[in-house]
Formats: sequence, C-alpha cells, structure tokens
Amino acid sequence: MQLTKKFVKAKNPCAGGYKWFLRDHNGQGDYQAVLDALVADGRVGDACWLLDQFGPTDAVLRLDTLDATAIVFAGTLEVRMGINVDTVVRAGRSLITGGGIRAGESIVAGENITAGGNIASGGNLRAGGDVAADWGIEIATRLDCGGNVRAKWDICAGQDLAVTGHLHAGQDINTQGAIKCGQGIKAGGGVTAEQEINAGCGIQAGGSIQSGEHLACGWGLIAGEDIRAEGAIRAGEGAQAAGVIEAGAGHGVYAGLSVRLDAWDLCARVVAQSRPAQLVSGHWAGPDGATNAGSTPPDQPWNGWMDVGAAKRDGYAGGPQG
Repeated sequence: MQLTKKFVKAKNPCAGGYKWFLRDHNGQGDYQAVLDALVADGRVGDACWLLDQFGPTDAVLRLDTLDATAIVFAGTLEVRMGINVDTVVRAGRSLITGGGIRAGESIVAGENITAGGNIASGGNLRAGGDVAADWGIEIATRLDCGGNVRAKWDICAGQDLAVTGHLHAGQDINTQGAIKCGQGIKAGGGVTAEQEINAGCGIQAGGSIQSGEHLACGWGLIAGEDIRAEGAIRAGEGAQAAGVIEAGAGHGVYAGLSVRLDAWDLCARVVAQSRPAQLVSGHWAGPDGATNAGSTPPDQPWNGWMDVGAAKRDGYAGGPQG
C-alpha cells in the first residue's frame, strides 16, 4: 500500500506527525516503510496511530529472533525464538513465537498472540483474537482479549482481566483489578481478584475463588478450597466448595438463579463444609452433597452437577427447551 499526503491528511493526523511525513518522506511512501521509519525515529505512538487508521495487511515477517527498542508491523510477525522489545511490540494481525514475548510497555495484536514461553508486559496486553502461552502470562496493567486466554502456568494482571471467551490457567489466576469473562474460567490453582469476578459460564478452581467485590457466574461455581467474596455471590446453577462459601457482610449467597425451582435439588445444589449463613437461594445439600448427588464420583470433583451447561442441556433453565 502506498501512502500519499492527501490520503494521510484525510485521517486528520496531528500537526507534528504530518509535518514529519512531508519532511522525511516527501508526502508519500510505502505503508510498512513509513511505519518502520516512524519507529526508527522514536515516533512509536505515531506508528501505532497510522496502523489504527489504515489497518492490517496480509504481509508476513519471519525472523529467527527479535531484540529491538520497538516494532510495529502491519501484518503477521513470526519469530522462531523469542521477542524482546524495550517498549512496544505490535502486529496488525498475529504475533507468533516459539519462545517468549517481553515488552517494556505494551504487547498488541489485531488477531492472535501465541508464545512457546512466557508472555510479559510492563504495561498492557491487547489482542483481537486468542492469547496462548506455554508458560505464564504476566501483565503489569490491563489484559484485554477478544478471544480465549490460556496459559499452562499463572495468569497475572495489575489491573483488569477482560476476556471475551474462556480464561484458563494451569496454575493461579490473579489480578489487582476485576475479572470479566464472557465464557468460563478454569484454574488449576486459585482465582483471585481485588475487585469483582464475573463469568458468563462457570468458574472452576483447584484452590479458592476470592473476589474483593461481587462474584457472579451464569452457570456454576466449584472450588477445591473456599469460595469467598466481599460482596454478593451469585450463581446461575450450583455452588460447591471443599471449604466454606462466604459472602460479604450484608450480602447473600444466591444459587439457582437460572434454574427452575423444581430442579434446584439437581442443578442448584450448594455444597460446603457448613451451610452459608447468608444463603438466600439454592438447595443446601450438606457437606457430602456432591457425593450423595450420585452424578459426582468422590474422586472426580470437577464433573457431576458442574457439567458445562447442565441446566440448559437438561431443560431446567428458564422453562422448556426447544
């Protein structure tokens, strides 16, 4: 793609950036060449603005390794080994590497981000598609993903974790902000947020589920330890904890919010070491309720009533199905 001064001016650029384009490129130039020149001249913000305006390309850049101050590429960036940048790494389409990704300020891709190692950003991470790491994901500020986020180790963020799809970690999920997930959350360890936790489907944790504000999910909650929130606890189906289930002072525990009343004993079971003092809705099944339900073998606490979409599948949620 060739850029012209008329083409660029139509996007209402800042005065400094437009003067640079006229002075250094005589008001014209190849799209990627202009992006490269802006980055080389320290104008990374202008390069990102240009990519926002003119969008991605189908170009693919393949490298053995990448160690730079910054990079803004309009297509897909494929690096056989690791990516290490001081400030910004951005791709109009996907970022793919067999090693890790480290950026001092931000990691951004219009589509997927895939790493064979660790993903670490000193600022934010943003992806239009999926984010996957064979190791962990550590983001200093906000993680924003338009697809699924998966890591074999921990997933940590200094601010919000906003995920349109599923959020899965082999170990812990931890954020100093909120967790907002359009689908399900699953962690081999604990799930912890200093603000609210909200999932469109279910939440499963091998450890505890802890929210600094409200805790809500469209399906069920299951934890290998405790389920605690400083606000209300709301589950569309049931809630099961090997430890305690405890809402904040003045708040309640609400199970079965998406299940018919006559199906509560099957799909809105509340199981914990002791009956939650603030239990408002749901079927209290006692500490042995998961085993007595018959559908949950004692050695498989992940299955049984928490089976994905059980209430919807069996026609208990919101009246007759189909």
